[in-house]
Amino acid sequence: MWTSRTITNASPSLANTYGTGLMKKHHAFSETHPGEILREDVLPAFGKSKTEISSLLGISRQTLYDILAERQGITAEMAVRLGKLCGNGPDFWLALQSKFDLSLAKTTVNADAIPTLVEV
Repeated sequence: MWTSRTITNASPSLANTYGTGLMKKHHAFSETHPGEILREDVLPAFGKSKTEISSLLGISRQTLYDILAERQGITAEMAVRLGKLCGNGPDFWLALQSKFDLSLAKTTVNADAIPTLVEV
């Protein structure tokens, strides 16, 4: 569960924005969608419009809006773009998305009927 956040290898302004603080919770599961982090913390720290950010990323405004509205996840390609823009690399963004996806799956997939096979 996320109780605090820190971005490593980030630009000073981005690192200052994140620092250590409590993560907002908007979901029944524990991880935060990367779009929320972009919307609430990262983009405001840059002081640029969403139109400017989408242009810098080389994506459509609609794609950015879909990520910020948590309707679209972070793909590997988008992670490369965001990692370059933010200066913290693609691994950070992919890890956020992966943790979010796994947390969601744990709450929506019923695996009770699936046996666990153990080697003898």
